[in-house]
Amino acid sequence: MTHILLMRSDYLFLDRDRERAQARNAGKAKQSKSDGLTPEQRRERDAKALQEKAAKKAGQAAGGNNAGGGGKKL
Repeated sequence: MTHILLMRSDYLFLDRDRERAQARNAGKAKQSKSDGLTPEQRRERDAKALQEKAAKKAGQAAGGNNAGGGGKKL
């Protein structure tokens, strides 16, 4: 059986790391299903967003603007 001996400084490092992770994740807003929409309304909203994204991407491709940064490089 292997035992790991952690020094007090190791615990402090773990605490700092945990605090940083919590601070990093606190800014991210989780979108939950409690947004008051029915599944059908959610599907419609998502479909509209995808259509807008596709139209924007098609507009950038037609204009030659590679502002999205996701274009294929030759």
